[in-house]
Amino acid sequence: MQDKVRNLVGRIEKHRGSILTEEACKTAFVMPFLNMLGYDVFNPDVVVPEFVADVGIKKGEKVDYAIRVGGQISILIECKCSSANLKEVHMSQLYRYFHVTEAKFAILTNGIEYWFYTDIDEPNKMDQIPFFKFNFLSHRSADVLELQKFSSDQFNVDNIVSTANNLKYSSALKNEFSKEITSPSDEFCKILVSRIVSGSMTSKVKEKYYGLVKSAINDALADILSDRISSALDMTSGAATSLARSGFVEPVPQPVSAPTIEVPQKSEGEEEVVTTQEELEGYYVVKAIVRNVISGERVSIRDAKSYCAILVDNNNRKPLARLHLNSKSVKYIGLFRGKDEEKFKIENIDDIYKYDEMLRETARQYV
Repeated sequence: MQDKVRNLVGRIEKHRGSILTEEACKTAFVMPFLNMLGYDVFNPDVVVPEFVADVGIKKGEKVDYAIRVGGQISILIECKCSSANLKEVHMSQLYRYFHVTEAKFAILTNGIEYWFYTDIDEPNKMDQIPFFKFNFLSHRSADVLELQKFSSDQFNVDNIVSTANNLKYSSALKNEFSKEITSPSDEFCKILVSRIVSGSMTSKVKEKYYGLVKSAINDALADILSDRISSALDMTSGAATSLARSGFVEPVPQPVSAPTIEVPQKSEGEEEVVTTQEELEGYYVVKAIVRNVISGERVSIRDAKSYCAILVDNNNRKPLARLHLNSKSVKYIGLFRGKDEEKFKIENIDDIYKYDEMLRETARQYV
């Protein structure tokens, strides 16, 4: 499923700029999505396009697709054009159809994002809030596992519903927490500041401390991520050493110092190249991923103004990856098949793990 998702991501990234209508979105993105899940889009007994279910006095209304599983309508799908921002107002038709059909699940999509609904709050009445969201351009491995539950060979209503409740509310809590991290509310700041400052929360105290909250959150998250990376490296080294002692593999050399970062010489007046904490974290993640292929001592970092290169043997002719993290809006990791670089969009450093096998494949070229 990971490979199938990756293929569809490539299709979306390539064609999304030219897909301007709802019908084009269905053909280019939604039908391949259904096919990816194992549903025969050319079999009307499985995928029913323009499904009609009269609702009260409304006759002849159509939902874009209905999916039959085991002979009964199980999933309703409403599509919007790929440029549409999905909103609750878009789910009105799904909402009406849900309680007059036997469908247990409903999906609202623009071909890139997929919002999944069921009836957790009230039986036979579609919830207002989706229990699961999947975004092809921004997802994690765990999301693919949840998506896979909707594939034709794994579809089980009880199995999906059993996890939908926790998934729905944990996702909502995660979103609220993300909001507080990026833009802390007054309530959140007040809770934190009140724990370190005694007395009343005056406007002077608020002005003095509230500005520090966001930077403190960012620093704390950076420390946590750094600790996780260090732990991962230690675990990898420990496992490799244990295997080596057992005679299964060659022992992996242990790092004894921080990586040497090579910065290109700059001419007078030229802006200095600065290696950021994020670039270092990305370097450690890549290094951890490929350590079971090549020695960690062979992986080096060489920073430049436009990107940060991760090389094997500190050799420009042996590129492992490039980190394009300097842009405030879009970040990429550049991966190599031969000499050609292919860029993949990432939201954060953890997203590098999505490309672990590609990194190992590149590393194998330099064994």
